[in-house]
Amino acid sequence: MLIISCPWCGERPEIEFVYGGEAHIARPADPSALSDQEWADFLYNRTNPKGTHAERWRHIHGCGRFFNAVRDTVSDFFVATYKPGEPRPDLSQDDAK
Repeated sequence: MLIISCPWCGERPEIEFVYGGEAHIARPADPSALSDQEWADFLYNRTNPKGTHAERWRHIHGCGRFFNAVRDTVSDFFVATYKPGEPRPDLSQDDAK
């Protein structure tokens, strides 16, 4: 079982959490100005990298809050978690080790 660290509650088992999609997706300032293709891209198209990826998660069986996490999609290891509004952690120093 995976252990995920909620920024507010601490470490908890994965069954307490639900995936909320890719993190740091900015909503268009004026959605009505977008073409149908641009709107569809915003709604449905996301990156699917092999390696570290910023995601949104929700602690549904705890505090109920959303938070961001950097997860390695190959190993399923959670590299870091952080509160919404905070920038994605710079992990380049950790990659060099």
